[in-house]
Amino acid sequence: MAQSNQPAPPMGEPIAPITASGPSDRAKIALGESLFNDARLSHGDVVACSSCHRLDFSGDDGLARSVAADGKPLDFNTPTVFNAALDFRLNWRGNFRTFEEQNEAALLDDRLMNTSWEELLTKLRSNAEYSQRFARVYGAIPDRTSVLDALVVFQRSLITPDARFDRYLKGERDAITTDEEHGYLLFKAYGCVACHQGANVGGNLFQKFGIFQDPFARQKTLTKADLGRFAVTGAESDRHVFRVPSLRNVAVTAPYFHDGRTASLADAVKIMARNQLGRELDQRDADLIVEFLGTLTGEYRGRPLTSAADRLQQ
Repeated sequence: MAQSNQPAPPMGEPIAPITASGPSDRAKIALGESLFNDARLSHGDVVACSSCHRLDFSGDDGLARSVAADGKPLDFNTPTVFNAALDFRLNWRGNFRTFEEQNEAALLDDRLMNTSWEELLTKLRSNAEYSQRFARVYGAIPDRTSVLDALVVFQRSLITPDARFDRYLKGERDAITTDEEHGYLLFKAYGCVACHQGANVGGNLFQKFGIFQDPFARQKTLTKADLGRFAVTGAESDRHVFRVPSLRNVAVTAPYFHDGRTASLADAVKIMARNQLGRELDQRDADLIVEFLGTLTGEYRGRPLTSAADRLQQ
């Protein structure tokens, strides 16, 4: 399963601090990181996993939808890979339970990595450095099992602890400002925590997008992606149902929603309040909730995550 064991929230709080640090096998992590960044895992050596999941940004690419191997936009907004190990299912529709399943599907999908195991393994085995590293780590030449394992071990290491809100939950009350704390109280009072709770502030259940209002009502046509889990299960109860995304690092992972429909976090908060809670937020409350959400940005390798837009402006 993708989910890792996490502690219960502090007494009376719906959100728990991240404490998991991920795997500790440095050799496997390093090998998996090399594979994650290597375009040779794709047909024609054109894209790597990190082409869409930019670790120098925030685990995504900052686009509404990435460009597929066929040159057309992908169906879904790229979810961040950071803290995905804490989700109970993977991808927007939650159609994968394990990283192994998800990684293999991405490698073989003709719109993603567009490769085959024969092509991929031939390239890795013909590379002296990879052959030596796999021999040291796994005691054999690269094969399907070891390639997937190395990728998974690396992805499980992509945990972002030490967000300011985590320090607040652990008792460092001045880790967040008064406005940020006010935003958290509003986040709880409006009922956002019904779906966004636990260590990953979401990622642990399915929910319909559009409980009180239909967010698709003004669209001329619906895409297969808009159907949510219905496209996977065919069950009417799954129409427009998606895996609830984690709000960890949400301030730096714009644009938002399955189709990247808005790059404004304040607008995303208002859309969710309207469609999911039946509430119309004034700008002040929306801004305060955004202030709180900014405290959920964690660190990777000792540095706070930054958004694609922020990094490009530097």
